[in-house]
Amino acid sequence: MGSNSARTVNAVRTACNVLDTLQRLNGAGVTELAKELNIAKSAVHAHLATLEECEYVVKEGTTYRLSLRYLDLGEYAKNQVGRYEVIKEEVDVLAQMTGEVVHFGTEEHGRVVYITKSQGENAVETASRVGKRTHLHSTALGKAMLAEMSDERIDKIIDTHGMPAQTQTTITDRKGLENQIEETRRKGYAIDDGENIKGVRCVAMPVMGADNEVLGALSTSGPSRRMKQDRIESELVEMIAQSVNVIEVNSKFS
Repeated sequence: MGSNSARTVNAVRTACNVLDTLQRLNGAGVTELAKELNIAKSAVHAHLATLEECEYVVKEGTTYRLSLRYLDLGEYAKNQVGRYEVIKEEVDVLAQMTGEVVHFGTEEHGRVVYITKSQGENAVETASRVGKRTHLHSTALGKAMLAEMSDERIDKIIDTHGMPAQTQTTITDRKGLENQIEETRRKGYAIDDGENIKGVRCVAMPVMGADNEVLGALSTSGPSRRMKQDRIESELVEMIAQSVNVIEVNSKFS
């Protein structure tokens, strides 16, 4: 929770930390969770017992894991982003056309959230997954969305999350990011040149919603040796733009 919240409930915060830690550890017991969270085992046990009763966790022997209830919650949540079925279809089409990895992501709480992903026949495996959150400044998806935001919004995101380095080429200073945002606004697309994953280059374009606010961004990623600037300018930008147009039209006029 943000520090500017009017009121917070510590018990709810602890429950959220328990769930986050169970996900990170891929399941854990009471003792391990208490050590990770630096709280009493009795408190951890009480939270787990409540979460189990509410069916948000499952106990297997002495180990607790997240329940399948999150599948239902996740399906509901992603369908709140525009016309999800159209987005998914265009992501699949673009992956088939480019042969690369294609993502659609949106911004929530100042981070990129991957909504859907598809892999073409030549795609390289990446660590991205649906639901994963990452920083805006080090991804083409994020920079494409930042380019459509006000300076005040950008400043708030950076102040909250910082600009940590993901690779040796990640831009970690505000002036450098400002320059890239300005270039993105001028060109209409953003580039991540190995800034999020070493050796992987990505190009992305923003997607605008019905109220002309940022709905998200669409990207294509591949090895730097294949993602040359001439290919980006002569082929990929036009392909991405076509898919962006389909998503925007369906989102604005459905």
